[in-house]
Amino acid sequence: MYIFDNQSEFHRFPQGGIACGHEIQLKIYIKKSSGLIPSILIEKRNNYDSLFHDEIAMQWAGTEKNYNLYAGIFKLNEAGYYFYSFILKDNPADKDGFETRQIGSSKKYELLIYSRDYSTPDWIRGGIIYHIFVDRFYRTETLTKNRPANSINTIELRNDWGGTPRYLPDENGKIKNNDFFGGNLKGIEEKLPYLSELGVTVLYLSPVFDAYSNHKYDVGDYFSIDPMFGDEKSLSCLCSKAEKFGISIILDGVFSHTGDDSIYFNKYGSYSSTGAYQSRHSPYCGWYNFNRWNDDYVSWWGIPTLPTINKDCKSYIDFITGKDGVLKHWQKKGVKGWRLDVADELPDSFLEHLKNSVKIQDPEAFIVGEVWEDASNKFSYGILKKYFLGNQLDSVTNYPLKDAIIEYVKTGDCSMLNYTVNYIIEKYPPQTVSCLMNILGTHDTARILTVLGSEKTPESRKERAEYKLSSDEKKRGIQHLKIASLLQFTLPGIPCIYYGDEAGIEGFEDPFNRACFPWGSENTEILNHYKLLSILRKNKLFTDGKYKNIICDKEVFAFERYNEYERIIIAANTSEEDVILNTAKDMIQYPTGKTGRTFALSSKDFLILNSPYKTTNKGAQL
Repeated sequence: MYIFDNQSEFHRFPQGGIACGHEIQLKIYIKKSSGLIPSILIEKRNNYDSLFHDEIAMQWAGTEKNYNLYAGIFKLNEAGYYFYSFILKDNPADKDGFETRQIGSSKKYELLIYSRDYSTPDWIRGGIIYHIFVDRFYRTETLTKNRPANSINTIELRNDWGGTPRYLPDENGKIKNNDFFGGNLKGIEEKLPYLSELGVTVLYLSPVFDAYSNHKYDVGDYFSIDPMFGDEKSLSCLCSKAEKFGISIILDGVFSHTGDDSIYFNKYGSYSSTGAYQSRHSPYCGWYNFNRWNDDYVSWWGIPTLPTINKDCKSYIDFITGKDGVLKHWQKKGVKGWRLDVADELPDSFLEHLKNSVKIQDPEAFIVGEVWEDASNKFSYGILKKYFLGNQLDSVTNYPLKDAIIEYVKTGDCSMLNYTVNYIIEKYPPQTVSCLMNILGTHDTARILTVLGSEKTPESRKERAEYKLSSDEKKRGIQHLKIASLLQFTLPGIPCIYYGDEAGIEGFEDPFNRACFPWGSENTEILNHYKLLSILRKNKLFTDGKYKNIICDKEVFAFERYNEYERIIIAANTSEEDVILNTAKDMIQYPTGKTGRTFALSSKDFLILNSPYKTTNKGAQL
């Protein structure tokens, strides 16, 4: 009866989220024999409901074979989430003025409308992010204890760099996360030449503020660098020296909870402050929610060491986002942005205050939220989140793409990958798409080499702690990783390398995915591949080039990044058979330099093809 492709620029222009007041054109084919006339129904989405907003008439625009083509143009002037659909009515030929009869309608399509002034930082695009778990990256200087002498929480100093992180519970059944290998900020500073050679432009550091654990997600003092990592001067020095390498620093902002062993809660009396656990008259008491003061309090995911923050508390909002708040303090020390831990748990009002504070201090600062699902229509605690309407985030962690890439290389079916990339481009604002944090692994997920290579996941933690890939598993894992990382680096967004993935670190879930970087024992095959990708990444097409899928045939997936001057074709083949790729014009294979129109795409391999060099200021040949 009708033909409409919501992911086609012909049928819906422009694609992606659209700015307020920007003209939107929809085109639909209606079968001639139906005699139907379409109109566009616009509905405004409000959490789980949608309300009528407008009905737009469509005009006849031509014919093609057995179909009439209709077009409609409209604008939406208020930021928000909308649905559009097509109402199909009888031909309005009634001379007596009776209303035409609605006899059908199309499915609903989502439409995100963002604020006119929504932009994301130009400098971040086209770069490479490197995620460092600070305690396990590189160690300099002598290990020092960071707990006050009167604290009941003691830590363990490890001198076996590369040993298995402690994972067994203590005699009380608690996993303490209190063993330290000594990685610190000075160590990161010493490795800046290595990171620069890898093409890194952004360092994303796991939490660095004073805290009891090795992961530091149990914040003890937002205004102090943990002495295991260094001090305020160490961070400022790292920011300054990294800038000379063209590298910016972003910090992990943990604002949904603190540690119970903190200035603010002070459950154990480790600090000189009067914490919320100690007194109802504590200046921090309103930050937390007590079911029964003081032994029954709300904690993050029920973990008692992580009391949940009341993010609607004005004094807490001011503490984090105010004139003399946490955000501005560290930005003044050289920090270029923030990765927001569990962004779903931060209310809209808090995120809006946060963005306003960060951008006033530095309009080019980068804000990326940890979101595990489709962020364009994400519900959290029954609320439709407003991440991309213009007042909250620049970017999110691209877990949907990670999952789709892994499924493709492991199963040999690219349909989910093709769908995922297309829906992201269709729904997200284009300025967000260009700076999505494309991940393959994080401190919360198993190491990507293990995910792609292991034949099984052992049942017991002891077995998982000791598990090493066999030679066959490692060979398969490396083969898969080369394809997965190529996609990560070349699909829209910014690749984020989890430290050591480029060196071949293995490991299942936390803490086995948080092993020490194997300095001097890197897997050179993997490392050289990442260096090849970093050179490829310098092409400007990965900063602002458009995306188009050209092959989606189960095991074979190919796409191009292009502009009016140049194109790059990326093709992957996860099948057991070699295939031939033909191009309409001469292309140059990277990195061999072979020129032609016919190229062999080997089994379990990939191709990178670049159009011949043209003298323009819009890009360059590889």
